[in-house]
Amino acid sequence: MSAELRITLAGAERVVAAGTTAGEALEADGRTVVAARVNGEPRDLAHPLVQDDVVEPIEVSSEDGRAIVRHSTAHVMAQAVQELFPEAKLGIGPPVENGFYYDFDVEQSFHPDDLKRIEKRMREIVKQGQLFSRRAVTDDEAREELAGEPYKLELIGLKGGAAEEESVEVGAGQLTIYDNLDAKTGELCWKDLCRGPHVPSTRSIPAFKLMRSGGAYWRGSEKNPQLQRIYGTAWESRDKQDEYLKLLEEAEKRDHRKLGAELDLFSFPDELGSGLAVFHPKGGVIRKVMEDYSRRKHEEAAYEFVNTPHITKEKLYQVSGHLDWYRDGMFPPMELEGARYYLKPMNCPMHNLIFRARGRSYRELPLRLFEFGTVYRYEKSGVVHGLTRVRGLTQDDAHIYCTREEMRDELTSLLRFVLDLLRDYGLDDFYLELSTKDPEKFVGSDEVWEEATQTLREVAESENLHLVMDPGGAAFYGPKISVQVRDAIGRTWQMSTIQLDFNLPELFELEYQAADGTRKQPVMIHRALFGSVERFFGILVEHYAGAFPPWLAPVQVVGIPIADAHVPYLQDVAKKLRERGIRVEVDAADDRMQKKIRNAQKQKVPFMLLAGDDDIANGAVSFRFRNGEQKNGVPVEEAIAEIISAVERRVQV
Repeated sequence: MSAELRITLAGAERVVAAGTTAGEALEADGRTVVAARVNGEPRDLAHPLVQDDVVEPIEVSSEDGRAIVRHSTAHVMAQAVQELFPEAKLGIGPPVENGFYYDFDVEQSFHPDDLKRIEKRMREIVKQGQLFSRRAVTDDEAREELAGEPYKLELIGLKGGAAEEESVEVGAGQLTIYDNLDAKTGELCWKDLCRGPHVPSTRSIPAFKLMRSGGAYWRGSEKNPQLQRIYGTAWESRDKQDEYLKLLEEAEKRDHRKLGAELDLFSFPDELGSGLAVFHPKGGVIRKVMEDYSRRKHEEAAYEFVNTPHITKEKLYQVSGHLDWYRDGMFPPMELEGARYYLKPMNCPMHNLIFRARGRSYRELPLRLFEFGTVYRYEKSGVVHGLTRVRGLTQDDAHIYCTREEMRDELTSLLRFVLDLLRDYGLDDFYLELSTKDPEKFVGSDEVWEEATQTLREVAESENLHLVMDPGGAAFYGPKISVQVRDAIGRTWQMSTIQLDFNLPELFELEYQAADGTRKQPVMIHRALFGSVERFFGILVEHYAGAFPPWLAPVQVVGIPIADAHVPYLQDVAKKLRERGIRVEVDAADDRMQKKIRNAQKQKVPFMLLAGDDDIANGAVSFRFRNGEQKNGVPVEEAIAEIISAVERRVQV
């Protein structure tokens, strides 16, 4: 073996001694730099280097660094659980966004007191500074060492074909086990099947906290045993963790499910079933205003409105490919008059039938069809979540049919239309994501996909927004741009999607007559702006913390009389406001004025108009805002003008 190695370190060539590890080459302290990227692959700092390796540091504050810290913390948690609950059998323990989890097969569900005990033991393990040590094993060796872990034995059998979440345990190559070793004696403290990498020592875990526990089916299938899952969070510093915990606290206050009940906007009656919402009158007002504004903007942009039924014969989704590629997301079929019917999960096949209903000319293109179309998707009960993940949803769905020559300009104007309309609803912090072909799940030729993907990429880049790639994330019929929006507290939501599709027009044999008299196939663009009305509604509730801007607020003004004698005066003011299209109520209840003000503030009403003897004598009101500010003696017409201006300008108050 050569006594020296030539490597590339941080872009520069270096000569190091044979046997040098990645950590030694990087002079890593195991705290700020917790792992290395060697030839593009994340590795432990103890990974030995070979000739011509390219080595880069993975810092704890990077996305990869956090994931490694979180994965390592999941191992510490699993060790603590098995020490405190020796009968516990191990499932999987991957890092996830903002944290980690580990699944366990235990006789009894974990209680909050159990989590406190587990977290205490974890802190002791971290303080001990146990070392993470990787070693390769054969399949037979792994089975012998983990003979008492039935779920790990199943993963060993899955090697090379494991699901994505299991790949943290089993890679496609050689199996590896990580030992947790006592730093002083080298004694084995615990071990787990894992491909790594990990931080060098448990002392390299700066901050963590266990959050909650709950049930989870093994490998996500309801046919498998239900395990107990413990969730935690881990960060590169206590300050970062405190920031995250404060964000969670603020997010809890903004939870649309909680605010939906408090503000009487919507509910999920048990009688209807999971994921099926009803909108109450106040929620119905918000939804109507959202939809009416969207309709008006679509009319201005030359869209044509269509309507389609909620069920269809099976053949439609056989032609479209949904029964081949999307069957698991569809409700079971209904047998009627010798035919099988499905609740529709998508509107696009029905819009294709509208296009195909008669001959089309190039003069009609681009043809922009728009529908608020309700669809039904069988989401597993474990992922149904308020309005943001439902089983019955209404899409603001558009399908644009155009020529190949019109395609790029249509996509560009469409993306700008989407972004401008989102800004109108108060969302203006964007980036774009480009989802490309899933190599295992697609229809059409590679050439068609390449053209569609490149076109979308160029359109996305033309908007000068940050573009993130999502390899393999496209639907089976074409690549898509997703508009990712950050809300008022910095969380990211996927909103509008734009998909470029050369394949469904072919499957449905769609044609138009070109200028030269030949028959040509149109390009199809799928576009959902809200995504779904329900989900968009829930996101807006959380973005505004229920305090909608005046134009969206279900009640825009409440009149509050100081005494019963002042009610008729405020009712006259309310009449003038209603004539100008303002949603207004007068609180004539027996409560005292201060309680009426508190009630209006709890309901997050933007404006309160108070009136007493002096106001009536001067033809004025006391103008009170949602934030508690108040202007006294404001002439009624001036107050009305200010309210109307705020509504028309769609500003927040």
